[in-house]
Amino acid sequence: MQDVIAMSTEQKNDGVGARVAEERKLAGWTQARLASTANVSTSLVKAVEQGRAPASPAFISACGRALKVGVTALLEQPYPRTTRDEQLVHAGIPDIRRELAVYRIPPEDIPPRTLHELTGDVARASKMRHMVNLGELGELLPSLLHDLRVAWYSSSGTDQERIFGLLAETYAATSQAVYKLGYIDLASLAVDRYEWAAARSGDKLAVLAGDYQRAGEMIGVADWAGAERFLEESRKTIEPKIGKGDPATLAMWGNLHLKSGLAAARAGRRDTADAHLAEATETAARIGADRDDYRLCFGPTNVQIWSVGLAVEMLDGTEAVKRSVRVKLSAGTPRERAGHHYIDLARGFLLHGDRDGALSALQSARRIAPTQTRYHPMVHETVRALARQDARSTETVRGFAAWCGMGRR
Repeated sequence: MQDVIAMSTEQKNDGVGARVAEERKLAGWTQARLASTANVSTSLVKAVEQGRAPASPAFISACGRALKVGVTALLEQPYPRTTRDEQLVHAGIPDIRRELAVYRIPPEDIPPRTLHELTGDVARASKMRHMVNLGELGELLPSLLHDLRVAWYSSSGTDQERIFGLLAETYAATSQAVYKLGYIDLASLAVDRYEWAAARSGDKLAVLAGDYQRAGEMIGVADWAGAERFLEESRKTIEPKIGKGDPATLAMWGNLHLKSGLAAARAGRRDTADAHLAEATETAARIGADRDDYRLCFGPTNVQIWSVGLAVEMLDGTEAVKRSVRVKLSAGTPRERAGHHYIDLARGFLLHGDRDGALSALQSARRIAPTQTRYHPMVHETVRALARQDARSTETVRGFAAWCGMGRR
């Protein structure tokens, strides 16, 4: 077990920090120049490169943009597959990639399935997504994308619009599934396909759900100001309807504010992030219940989850831990969201200086959504930081690192 992961600050930093340092040196830059270009502090660059601080998503995307290096390169995603179980989880990727490539190509001459059958399978795919059942989802998605392609070529009018709506929902599930496995570029392609299908569905809210995803892509490449402007324009299209109280419209309004809050938080604009969170909180209170319109969870529970995550993104672990007390997860909370909450909370505890709390939160994430937790880069960064900062409690941390496969890269 000693080979699984370094347990002291004297051993080699094999995480994001090491790869940032390598790319910085290849560019011929000093730490100060990288800090200035990426708009982060030199002390943070030093701490991350030396393994004394975990790399946050904002730090990774900002450094990637500054160094002109893809985020996947800094994260070394997708992670290597060295076990049979890992191979099975990734097995659907080649067929998914093929379906995303041929999305507009006329299918072979086979009878289309009924709209009822397709609707049931799309709902099943979305459920698998929320359950983070990535193995079975990867098996279902290629054939479902193919069948939906057959269906829209074989239909017209309102039936075709409904099929495009189902296709958009399936592309959303596809994007999330491949993203969680580390195929970020493939996830971006699925977002492109989502926007294409949503535009043909006749559903304006579905188009805005695409804007939500597009903004996520922009945030991921450190275009935070651009994402905020884009989301503001998106909200303007439904702002006149907010007073009518339609729950689906309100949920979309609230989600667009949450995404704006994320962009602001990563840009270090705390007041703006808090303002968007307040708007989302008020909107969730108006709805009064958790909803899943367009497979974008929204309601009081998800806003509470986001409140913790936004505090973490602003590197305020103490506030994140404080906010977590208000989070009440119900049996109906999707595992995807509940697992993500505990991943964020682990980062919050780490920032707060509570290493035991961080490891406990990681264990909760593992119980709820094991595959999501295993492949989440922020889990790896948190575990690596725990291992380096606390040599006295290495056995449990080492075991968690082994479960994540961190010693095999």
